Formats: sequence, C-alpha cells, structure tokens
Amino acid sequence: MARVDASPNGADRKFLKRAMTAPLLERDHELDLARRWRDNNDQRALHELCTAYMRLVVSIAARFRNYGLPMSDLVQEGNVGLMLAASRFEPERELRFSTYATWWIRSCVQDYILRNWSIVRTGTTAAHKSLFFNLRRLRALLQDPSDGGLTPENRTRVATALRVAEHEVDHMASRLSASDRSLNAPIGEEGDAEWQDMLPDTGMLPEDATMIAHDRLARSAWLADALSRLSDREKMIIHERRLGEEGVTLESLGQKLGVSKERVRQIEHQALQKLRSALTRMVGDPEASGLIPSI
Repeated sequence: MARVDASPNGADRKFLKRAMTAPLLERDHELDLARRWRDNNDQRALHELCTAYMRLVVSIAARFRNYGLPMSDLVQEGNVGLMLAASRFEPERELRFSTYATWWIRSCVQDYILRNWSIVRTGTTAAHKSLFFNLRRLRALLQDPSDGGLTPENRTRVATALRVAEHEVDHMASRLSASDRSLNAPIGEEGDAEWQDMLPDTGMLPEDATMIAHDRLARSAWLADALSRLSDREKMIIHERRLGEEGVTLESLGQKLGVSKERVRQIEHQALQKLRSALTRMVGDPEASGLIPSI
C-alpha cells in the first residue's frame, strides 16, 4: 500500500490546536458530566466531557503517526474510541475518565492501523497485535542488523518477550520490512512486462474444460435416454428418490402410490437395474453403469 503524508494540513492543525487548548476538568466535575450523560442522556455533558479529553486522543494518535497513515484519520478513529469509552464509563468506580478512555482510544487506533496498513490483511489476534506494534521497538533495543528476518538469537528473545512462536516473529518481521507492490508495476530493463504477467494461472486448461463439458452433456443424454425406457411409476420413484436434492423416503412414496414401502423399494431396485442395463448397451462399456447409484 502506498504511504501517504501523515502530517496535518491547515484545517487539521487548527483542530489539533483547539483540542490541545480545551480546559481540563476537575475530578468531581468530570464524574458529574459522566453521570448526566449516562443517566439523563445529556448531550451537552457528553460534548464537554469529550472535548476536554480530545487532547488525549491527539496524544495517543501521534504515537502511531510513523505507520504512514494520515494523522487526521488516526484522530478520527481515536474519537470513536473516546465515544465508546463515554458510553461505557461507570462513575461509581471512582476512576478518572482519562484512565478508562486511554484503552478504548488506543484499541480503536491500533485496529484502524491493522486494517489499513497493508492490502494484505494482518492478523488481529492479541499476539499479532502485540507483534505488529512492538517488534520494531524490540528490534531497535536489540540493535538487530538484519533487514528482513531477525537473527536466530534475537528471534528467540523477541518470541520470549512477547510470548509468541518464533515462526510468527519471522513472518511479521518479513511483513514489516517489505511494502506492498502493485501487480501492474513494470519489470525488466525495458519495462514491457508487469508483475502480474509472472503469476501462474491455476485455472483449468481450455481443452480440459471443453472435454469435461462434452462428457457432461454426453452423460446427461445417456441418462435421459435410459430414463425414457422406464414406466411412469418407475420414473417417478427414481426422480423422487435419486435425482432430487433431498431423497424422498420409501414410506412417503408408498403412501403417495398406495403401496407398501417394501414394494416401493422393489420397484426402485428394478428400475435401477433397467437403467444400468440400458446404459451399458448404449455406451458399450460396463463402467457406464456407474452413472447409476447403487442401493
């Protein structure tokens, strides 16, 4: 995925400035606002509470600006987390709203980065998130010299520190070291070919598809001819029992035809024998009778 400029534009800078200069809240007033929003659905209280902690959103979003995504988008996702925190905050716990909201803001920002950092989906389990957001930091602390995969010693250290498998560390390291590449990017000195030209075609060859379609039509014709040799009652039983999406029971067919289910089974057996014989004669191959299921 192409990286975009993460620096804020003029309008974003004005928004960030207003957010950072919003007045702070005293503890009692903060809890009063939270109660008014929760108990009375007071929109003004919600607006004042969220505006006061917009600086927290900006601060957390700024920590992730090096992932190449627009700062405005990170702040927007952080605002979603702030609103979620406001809707779930419980003033009775005597906990500062900023402490509670931090987790929600960071979680929303991280989820947004994981969804948009690459066109190839990155795992969203706790282990994958921990790897994605901590691997670079640990790699810098270990002063690992390699560009792609880590050295065996450092791979073991990172896996131990983050409590993940070593192969997951290697996989994430290779993901983070390589950016997305367009399939339409030119290759070669002349640039007359594209990467997508090198992808193997796993589809069926045209001649194979034609042969399969021809065989399918032939089998359908054989079966239709064989069915035409049955009596109406035999044909009905075969259609109901063998050719429908869900086979009808012998008992229900017996009630419909006014005979016992054992008699229906006998008629079905006779009809299948006729079909096998007819197909064998038409095709001249004993294996053609395999078109008819056994009973």
